[in-house]
Amino acid sequence: MYALAINGSPRKGGNTEFLLKKVLEPLKKAKWTTEIVQVGGREYRGCVACYKCFQKKDMRCHGRKDDFNALMEKIVKADALICGSPTYFTDVSAELKGVLDRAGLVSIANGALLRGKIGAAVVAVRRGGGTHVFDSINHMFLMSQMVVPGSIYWNLGYGRDKGQVEGDVEALANMDHLGRVIAWLGAAMGPVVADYPRPAKGFGGES
Repeated sequence: MYALAINGSPRKGGNTEFLLKKVLEPLKKAKWTTEIVQVGGREYRGCVACYKCFQKKDMRCHGRKDDFNALMEKIVKADALICGSPTYFTDVSAELKGVLDRAGLVSIANGALLRGKIGAAVVAVRRGGGTHVFDSINHMFLMSQMVVPGSIYWNLGYGRDKGQVEGDVEALANMDHLGRVIAWLGAAMGPVVADYPRPAKGFGGES
């Protein structure tokens, strides 16, 4: 099993990255292959609605020239996708928003590529607005027919300066629990994901 964590924070070694690593620790113990990809601070721009992904149906985005398609290959391969973001004016970072929009549309254009995958959101927040970031990520997961596991609280960690989130004991317990739930869910779903129900013809990317 393969878990891909996408870091939407431009601050390397920051609170978002720390929380993502905490989620991946139980997955590593469960013998999953894990990887973190940094998108924050890099050239991942938004969807331009060219709809070439619907025309070509090759699991690629054709509206931008950046590193997105290499990332999309990893997303398609992943059994679990964990997206992390800092809280920017109560929403995700611009780079992560671009990835979410483009991955979601490429998925739909190619018969719902994300169907049946596990999706989890992780948020670093200084004080307020974190639940909206959490919702923004989960909205793409849910409309992409992904399976979103719950944990012991919203997957938020509180801190502003680098390393400050390490003092949020409840957040660390939450991240550990989330990782263990993903591992458990992956083991339970593994034999049946191929049979995940498809929508009626003409809906959800079906043709």
